[in-house]
Amino acid sequence: MKTRTSKLAAIFTSVALAATMLASCGGSSDKITVISREDGSGTRGAFIELTGIEEKDSNGNKTDNTKKDALICKSTDVVLTQVSGDKNAIGYISFGSLNDTVKALKVEGVEPSTATIESGDYKIVRPFNIAVKDGLSDAAQDFENYILSSEGQDIIEKAGYIKIDKSAAAYASNNASGKVVVSGSSSVTPVMEKLAEAYQKANTNVTVDVQQSDSSTGIKDAINGTSDIGMASRDISDDELSQGIKSVTIAQDAIAVIVNKDNAVEDITMDEIKSIYTGSKTTWSDESK
Repeated sequence: MKTRTSKLAAIFTSVALAATMLASCGGSSDKITVISREDGSGTRGAFIELTGIEEKDSNGNKTDNTKKDALICKSTDVVLTQVSGDKNAIGYISFGSLNDTVKALKVEGVEPSTATIESGDYKIVRPFNIAVKDGLSDAAQDFENYILSSEGQDIIEKAGYIKIDKSAAAYASNNASGKVVVSGSSSVTPVMEKLAEAYQKANTNVTVDVQQSDSSTGIKDAINGTSDIGMASRDISDDELSQGIKSVTIAQDAIAVIVNKDNAVEDITMDEIKSIYTGSKTTWSDESK
């Protein structure tokens, strides 16, 4: 009995020692959990383009080199939840959606803020666009007019985004009535909901239904008439524009690179972001990768 007990004790000691050695060598204890958005996400499209994760060949064909085992999340809120619950996670979200459950990293020494976005010092910046067809209903046109008015632009700024027109004219209603359907990007959705809420107080004869999906779906909805207005957190492509829609920029937004609040990292370079998301850097302690 004593011999068996001694053997078990030796086994447990060996396992514990191996685990300690693995951790000290940058093993599983600090392996980076890479969190990305789904295909079709405008935030993903802008992020991989701006950080060099997406590459073009000599023929102009694009390849997304995001590592195959990245954890895919289908909305901003899910990314926030995953990163806040995993001390080794890294993700990216709209700057306007940033909250105190996670930590935003400086990129190349620059903290994401309204001032650094406007100055151009923070580099991971993209537009918020809406996709619309010519000949919008009076109600949809009135809502678009509100978004681009001084009242609408003030709401955008108060929500943490960058207004695109600091001298916009005051809203003047066309007295429309009816329903407006808006669909698309989960990054644009929060500010669009604020705009819709305020607009419906300004024009009580119109109802605005904001439906969250992703940028590509929102653009398709606008093309096929499923929605009046599509939301996109990326540039709308020439191919999409050729299908009878136009792009209207309503705001500027940054993409914040986020980690768990317990992560000691404060700053990251563009090269490190690319290395992490393509899989060549796999642990927080491995500075050589």
